[in-house]
Amino acid sequence: MNDKLGLVSYIPAAVAVADPDEFLSSVLTGWKRQQLAQNFSLETAKRRTRSVMRMASFVGKHPWQWQLADADDFFSHLRGVENLSHNTVRAYQTDVKLFLEFAGSSVYDWNERCGQLFGTVFSQVVTEYNRSTHLDDTSEATKRPFSTRELQEFFDLADLEPERILNSGRNGALAAWRDAVMLKTIYGWGLRFNEARHLIPADFSRNIRSPGFGEWGLLRVRHGKAKKGSPPKQRTTLTVFDWSVDVLDHWTRVGLPRFGGHRASPLFPTDNGTMVDNAALRRKFHALLDELGFPPGLDIHSLRRSYATHLQTELGFDVGFVQMQLGHDHASTTGIYTIAAPDYRSRELSRVLNATLERSGAVLPSPDTKESR
Repeated sequence: MNDKLGLVSYIPAAVAVADPDEFLSSVLTGWKRQQLAQNFSLETAKRRTRSVMRMASFVGKHPWQWQLADADDFFSHLRGVENLSHNTVRAYQTDVKLFLEFAGSSVYDWNERCGQLFGTVFSQVVTEYNRSTHLDDTSEATKRPFSTRELQEFFDLADLEPERILNSGRNGALAAWRDAVMLKTIYGWGLRFNEARHLIPADFSRNIRSPGFGEWGLLRVRHGKAKKGSPPKQRTTLTVFDWSVDVLDHWTRVGLPRFGGHRASPLFPTDNGTMVDNAALRRKFHALLDELGFPPGLDIHSLRRSYATHLQTELGFDVGFVQMQLGHDHASTTGIYTIAAPDYRSRELSRVLNATLERSGAVLPSPDTKESR
């Protein structure tokens, strides 16, 4: 029997009728296909597979034989012996947790087949008792905005969460939809978290200069960041993204009524009609980040940083416009928020050179054009 991991001794003789390594390979292949179907990148799927295989190699057992003590040994080794960072160990924990959720899901038949072949089934070994907590936002790496690719993957996963909850038979799909819409709203209008949680539907109105946005063209932010000893600072923010209008319009027509909301109640209410709790949304935010495995430096405020960055470096809005949208008194404050995308300087230089050459009547060759020799 082919035993790449050297684990056959752990399989009871009475049920060792199949190659455990081949079965594990089939489960991992199925998991990879599921992730690709969910729009995760191939590199993300490969990284997660490596995490599972590394734990299997360390503990000397196949995943359906893992116990809580095996997870404790593996994660403590990563942290205490290999001295991996807190976030890296947490990423390993997330990968293993997601794999076991997939393998043990009743939606698929892996657990049933595992029981028939090996006399045991997959069980979850990453729990609230042995999973490291997420570091406080103030202690993480230097804060940064999302790249456009990261932001799309983040929102895709947030959109997928309600469906996954429904498929699992758990409660909370409506709350997951609410959270996804709230996170998109924070980015879509460049809001602070506290500004977003205080929103009510009546804060939105028409912008006569942008009639295409309908009732969502203007947003009156009533709970902006206050100066010491002053009431909350108010501002009016113009709607920029047409997709954000579609998201909120659908939410207020279909989702919000299920909470019993009206124009004067919170736009993102809890079951009892109160505003969303700060800590709860942060936990949801970081759970999504952990699953995606993004580099450190992201927090909820990164959505506001991303709004400022993308308006300037990706969409070409003037810094003065962005300053007014964010409600900053000084352009220098906005500059702190704005961090150019990696290829922004090259694109901006090309744009300026093209504009200069066009004015002089010259033609700039394509980067792919080779000089004839």
